[in-house]
Amino acid sequence: MNLPVPPPPRRVRLKPWLVAQVNSRQYPGLQWVNAERRLFCIPWRHATRHGPQQDDDNTIFKAWAKETGKYTEGVDEADPAKWKANLRCALNKSREFSLLYDGPRDTPPQPYKIYEVCAAGPTPPESLMGEEYGCGPGEEEEEEEELQRMLPTLSITVTDLEIKFQYRGRPPRALTISNPHGCRLFYSQLEATQEQVELFGPVSLEQVRFPGPEDIPSDKQRFYTHQLLDVLDRGLILQLQGQDLYAVRLCQCKVFWSGPCAAPDHPGPNPIQRERKTKLFSLEQFLNELILFQKGQVPTPPSFEIFFCFGEEWPDLKPREKKLITVQVVPVAARLLLEMFSGELSWSADSIRLQISNPDLKDRMVEQFKELHQLWQSQQRLQPAPPGPSSQDPGTGPWPMHPAGMH
Repeated sequence: MNLPVPPPPRRVRLKPWLVAQVNSRQYPGLQWVNAERRLFCIPWRHATRHGPQQDDDNTIFKAWAKETGKYTEGVDEADPAKWKANLRCALNKSREFSLLYDGPRDTPPQPYKIYEVCAAGPTPPESLMGEEYGCGPGEEEEEEEELQRMLPTLSITVTDLEIKFQYRGRPPRALTISNPHGCRLFYSQLEATQEQVELFGPVSLEQVRFPGPEDIPSDKQRFYTHQLLDVLDRGLILQLQGQDLYAVRLCQCKVFWSGPCAAPDHPGPNPIQRERKTKLFSLEQFLNELILFQKGQVPTPPSFEIFFCFGEEWPDLKPREKKLITVQVVPVAARLLLEMFSGELSWSADSIRLQISNPDLKDRMVEQFKELHQLWQSQQRLQPAPPGPSSQDPGTGPWPMHPAGMH
């Protein structure tokens, strides 16, 4: 059986074709915003955003793929993401269109772009005419594929850990440590030495002492808290190994934990066995789950917070806030990545989050912030936008008609 051979890609002039489609008004949302100024709107729901799926059977992206011979009905497999990438590349390459508006930062149901039809520039060489409609090598990946490719290659580490101590009913005490080996949480007057590695772990670990119980007002609570602290001499090690974080319990005090690496059949909280390594967090696992969330394949973002309860059974009938001693550990890199892709972190020069770290932490995190910022810039086009303009009045809409740079 001979399958039909698809026609070769055709050389199509983008400007006259696309202007004709805008005038036809046959594609929902594709319309003039200001006909006199030659501004038109294209609905542009990003593949990594969540919401109702577009009608892929009646889009300008599919029409462009058919017009250029990139897609033949009944022969080629439908690929809406590739269709969108092809038109995006064609618009980016063309000198006859200029992207003026890519939506604000708030979350809309109908993202869109506004383009201006420019005066004809110099005629490109004949060798370029056939490329006007297509993407170069590597450009056909849609945004979520670019994210999947880029994230694992970043040299992001779990070096920085935010640690928050919480005693029942008292204000939490937080600090951030930056040590490539990790840290030891303990309560003792004994110093870790090279000769006592078997007792207290490697001396290369950051030595983090539990806060004292002196400011606990309740005599009974202070007594029991001190009883637990008194058996925390050897402590709990939080060991960094590659991109993973582990716990090793050395102390006599029992420790229960919950976190992202708990086994699905035992989500926790679970006890930490003494002097046995327990995986708490995996950056690779977190990135994979973040990609699935960005692609809309899972409903919730990945978790990254780790909680410990010292010296009391957990879970039980008491909420975590009623426990005598709890500790929260957050891998800083994971929180930054999630905030960045959730649009919650401002990366302007006066970002508040960039001002809260102590000098040692800021110095150590500078390279990570640079890489995260570069990744954020490449994802800016993923930011959503408000609903498209009303078809009844092409001169008005929910956006300013003369934003900066449109004159």
